Amino acid sequence: GADHPGPPPGFRRVKFGPVALDDAQGALLAHSLRLDGGALKKGRVLTAADIAALRGAGYETVTVARLDPDDVGEDAAAETLARSAGGDGVSLGTAATGRCNIYAARRGIAVIERDRIDACNRIDEAITIATVAPFAPVEAGDLVATVKIIPLAAPRATVEACVAAAKAPDPLVRVAEATRRTVGLIQTRLAGTKSSVLDKTVATMGARLGALGATLARELRCDHGEAVLAQAIGAMADVELLLILGASAIVDRRDVVPAAIEAAGGTVEHFGMPVDPGNLTLLARLGEMPVIGLPGSARSPRIHGVDWLLRRLLVGAPVTSRDIMTMGAGGLLKEIAQRPLPRAKASPPPTAPSASPRIAALVLAAGRSRRMGAVNKLLAEIDGMPMVARVVTAATTSKAATVVVVTGHQAAKVRAALANTGAEFVDNPDYAAGLSASLRAGLAALSDDIDGAVVCLGDMPRVTAALIDALIDAFEPAKGAAICLPTHRGKRGNPVLWARRFFAEMAAVTGDTGARHLIGEHADVVCEVPRDDDAVLIDIDTPEGLEKIS
Repeated sequence: GADHPGPPPGFRRVKFGPVALDDAQGALLAHSLRLDGGALKKGRVLTAADIAALRGAGYETVTVARLDPDDVGEDAAAETLARSAGGDGVSLGTAATGRCNIYAARRGIAVIERDRIDACNRIDEAITIATVAPFAPVEAGDLVATVKIIPLAAPRATVEACVAAAKAPDPLVRVAEATRRTVGLIQTRLAGTKSSVLDKTVATMGARLGALGATLARELRCDHGEAVLAQAIGAMADVELLLILGASAIVDRRDVVPAAIEAAGGTVEHFGMPVDPGNLTLLARLGEMPVIGLPGSARSPRIHGVDWLLRRLLVGAPVTSRDIMTMGAGGLLKEIAQRPLPRAKASPPPTAPSASPRIAALVLAAGRSRRMGAVNKLLAEIDGMPMVARVVTAATTSKAATVVVVTGHQAAKVRAALANTGAEFVDNPDYAAGLSASLRAGLAALSDDIDGAVVCLGDMPRVTAALIDALIDAFEPAKGAAICLPTHRGKRGNPVLWARRFFAEMAAVTGDTGARHLIGEHADVVCEVPRDDDAVLIDIDTPEGLEKIS
């Protein structure tokens, strides 16, 4: 397996090059050739009939390879090595063109012997083995690994050396099922912790574990304190793996979660990991049971550092401090919307401005006013001003950096009513599809330097500049205020200010309901802004409503 200078043995042994057709019979065709009525494939052993066909097609020479007696043809070599490399839970494809694939025979985790794969690939450049990432989840039928013989043959001694390396002590590639199937979850709470957030976490964790063949068997909730958490940990002795998600992130080995684990008789094995999101993850053990202390970012269903630990622990693979410390390469995962302080905000690039966030006001004014009969409610006058003009004027006199109005139904008339407001316009030709189409059009019109958008409805004439300013003033994503909405006597209203990182999810909404359901999905970053008046709850949909407010 040592590195070698110059061409490897496999390169030197195969006799390769152009020969006259008279000398080509019995040799391996080096390159596929097209002929009238068919083709001769690479690796084909040329017959007398093949030679005649080539001559008839005008060929005088052909590039071939001839094997020595101790060479192994590409397909036979690939299949031999793949059969030796594959272990439990995999199946082999048919070898062809020097390749033999290894497939998952069941759902599970791909256990890959990375160091020995590397060792096999260092034996000779003639033989290569490529696999999926170690501990990747796979479904039955997924391609897990492929063996490819580079030349048309490999020396028998080289193939035998690779086979020996692949077999001992365990196969290079296998698909393991979860051996730890029952998982417990403890969530701690503070005075302001919402039950809905904890409920959502249970569903997220259940789905995360189910995809790996395990079950969230039990869940407990307790106050965020060392003694009460230690008691809850003791009550989880019957599960095979325990997850603890604290109401406050772990910041030190002496913090509440690790202290409670040790008070319950456990041992903290490692704190912190070079996978983001997941930096503040803790690994501990209580007897034979692994315990993972999770950061709040694990509430998101997106890929997380905890997934890297679960994939190993659930199949019984050991996880050491060294294992965790070597996860940094490839450990920078996709940013998640739930993160209170996004990476780019926590450590901005050198050229990033330090100015206040740029917030756009997005006014949706494309609707057909179907419940108003023949009247376009947006153009109905209230105190001498069209309803939509009142909303847009509030937006243009607020702290909003720019105001974009989405038009659709009677677009020309709506624009005329707003001619002197200084607002920008974008037309939504698909306005009949509902509110979501207007939202999508408006978001697409915002410039890249916009940090968030206040989504205003054109039929809420009592919205003021002061209200919009209050939402903008409350907007502090770094402190967990990434979605700001007004309330009156506990009831949530409009408009709503959304951080830019939610724009993609908002644009994916369909129908006539808008993006309001996303507020519940991201409850941990919602900031409520109480208001004394009920303007945040009043929208005009009917002639009676218009008459009442006029």
